[in-house]
Amino acid sequence: MPRVWDVPVHDSTRVRDARVAAEHAAALAGLDEQRTSTAALVATELATNLLKHAGGGRVIVDVVAPPVLPADGQARPRVQITTVDHGPGIADVSAALRDGFTTTGSLGAGLGTCARLADDFDLHSVPGRGTVVVARVGVPGPRVTGTGPAGRLRAGAVNVPFGGADYSGDAWAWVRDGDLVTLMLADGLGHGPEAARASDAAVEALRTAAHLPPAEAVRRLDRALSGTRGAAVAVAQVDTRAAVLRFTGVGNIGARLYEGGTWRHLVSRPGIVGTHRPTTLRQDEAPWADDRVLVLHSDGLPSRWSPTSDTCRTAADPAVTAAVTIRDASSPARPVRDDTAVAVLAPTPPDGP
Repeated sequence: MPRVWDVPVHDSTRVRDARVAAEHAAALAGLDEQRTSTAALVATELATNLLKHAGGGRVIVDVVAPPVLPADGQARPRVQITTVDHGPGIADVSAALRDGFTTTGSLGAGLGTCARLADDFDLHSVPGRGTVVVARVGVPGPRVTGTGPAGRLRAGAVNVPFGGADYSGDAWAWVRDGDLVTLMLADGLGHGPEAARASDAAVEALRTAAHLPPAEAVRRLDRALSGTRGAAVAVAQVDTRAAVLRFTGVGNIGARLYEGGTWRHLVSRPGIVGTHRPTTLRQDEAPWADDRVLVLHSDGLPSRWSPTSDTCRTAADPAVTAAVTIRDASSPARPVRDDTAVAVLAPTPPDGP
């Protein structure tokens, strides 16, 4: 089962915990010594920034798929380091990314250093609301760029285990088969390792279902989850050649699609994949275009959550959109109430990521 490290950073002792989490994640991702050191340095810098500029926050470390999948669908995992805070925000983001910029009398190398060292780096900050940063570090090699229409899609997610647990009962994955790109989010029943085993089984089963339409993929996942607690599952697939989004959901995974300036709900059927799957599976369709954004989320996100203008920013890294969604739906006084995962699928901007 994949680990997720959720490190609250409210004093200097937790900066070390963030660094150690990045080192452990690097070992899981198969990073060499140099890239492990890079991941540790990025985590240290970002955690330190939380204390200096935001008065604290949280660092979430995970091993994830890259934001762009190669044509053969074989993508090497990356260590994703996400920081979320409810601090004062950054008034001038571009200045903050320049080496030497500081508001605290320090060397001012943190964000600029992280942006240079990471394979992927993006941030979002609004004065008075806080800052979100996402950095990924992977195995050395040529940068993965998309090919064909399917290569113009990006996906990313943030997964927060409930109560600081080692494992989240939520899991996400995305796969590519030719012109088909499929995103899945699973929420294992309950919490803890058994819930994580159920959602992890869904992730593994999806890897052999990239060619299947969502309804057929869910049937395959149902067989794979037999013997587990079961999970709520949503599968969304973009057929880039036909410019169509197809969706099938079972259970309490929320799904919203931004299209034409408005948001629409994609409806899941009641049930639990692996134990109580509906006899018939509904597969909805919607047009897909370059202004679309798809958001899948588990029920850890409060039901009162509603998308904002920040949620439909196609220029943002999808994981940043996911982290902003989680930040804005919670607060230090009102933390998430369950394992909480948000996965986002969006087009690559015309000028590239």
